[in-house]
Amino acid sequence: MLKRFWLWLGRLLGRLIATLAVLGLLGWGLGSLYYAWKFSGPVSTEEQIPAGEAELTRSIIEDAVRVVEQHRDNTRVLRDAHAKAHGCVRAEVSVASELPQTLRQGVFQEPGKTWQAWVRFSNGNAYPQFDRARDARGMAIKLLDVPGQPLMTGPGGQSQQDFVMFNNTAFFVRDVAEYKSNFAAQADGKKVLAFFPSWDPRTWEVRHLLIALQTLSPAPESPVQTTYNSIAPFKFGPHNIKYRVIPATGSCPGYQAQEQNRDLPNFLRNALYQQLSLDRVPACFELQVQRQNPEHYMPIEDPSVEWDESISPFETVASIKVAAQDFDSTEQNRFCDDLSFNPWHALPEHRPIGGINRLRKAVYEAVSAYRHERNAAR
Repeated sequence: MLKRFWLWLGRLLGRLIATLAVLGLLGWGLGSLYYAWKFSGPVSTEEQIPAGEAELTRSIIEDAVRVVEQHRDNTRVLRDAHAKAHGCVRAEVSVASELPQTLRQGVFQEPGKTWQAWVRFSNGNAYPQFDRARDARGMAIKLLDVPGQPLMTGPGGQSQQDFVMFNNTAFFVRDVAEYKSNFAAQADGKKVLAFFPSWDPRTWEVRHLLIALQTLSPAPESPVQTTYNSIAPFKFGPHNIKYRVIPATGSCPGYQAQEQNRDLPNFLRNALYQQLSLDRVPACFELQVQRQNPEHYMPIEDPSVEWDESISPFETVASIKVAAQDFDSTEQNRFCDDLSFNPWHALPEHRPIGGINRLRKAVYEAVSAYRHERNAAR
């Protein structure tokens, strides 16, 4: 009797598992067909600004100021994102010597030209936390003494060209409206509502939740051993592009990073200090661009969609060398904290495009001005 019961229960569980597997495969297949239909080209090569975006932007600025006030470090106001730096280091950015004519745009106009730059490595969170916490990691580059009229002429934007990137290939919101809903929920401490704003399944953003979880990745061995992406698109002369920075180990002396104690709160700074300041070994990268092919689904207004690299491969436009140096001093760390990185610190040839970049312009400018005023930065 007991034997028959266990055999019956085994058959029942087997059928249940098989049914769930079939339903899962069916759901996966239908989802794939849906996204193949939804994410199909062609797409526009021009920006498409929705109604109400300016009002949403003003509301997001209010939420951003509220976040930086929530995470004040004693008397200092921190960034609303990427608050914790692993270090600001001096670098040289050299335009590729054999750059094709069509890619000789803006600061990349002169092959072989070398720009002096600051590079800031950071964690993505709005407040400093242990490096072992899952988080985005950022890399921001500021070229110095750039001639020409920049898009932003306020403090921190004169004679500079910034590139702002982090280590994922897609963003976890599609537009300013979703950003408003997502950011407001997180600012209120209601993280579940960021991707599930109501009981209506049509409002759920499961794909974006998966992107967010992928963005919150374990820390790399070192800030110089990971790839960084612009996520959002930019102009590159007549082209629409996305940027990427990849380690270029073959361009610098070989270096085996020492294993870090991940229980220490700042082991990423320690890794950077070990390589550049103690072992005196430089770090090298390549700065690349990926051109939009509008015949395929490479949208400007939705940075949650990764552009297919098999259709449009990345092309190297410059090399980056971070020389051995001493960077971890009180004075330089304070200087690093006061630096403002903004993708709109740019020449017109490199104008940011798309809704998230338009939002960045307003939010970065407002929060930076608020932060510097509160911190009495000079």
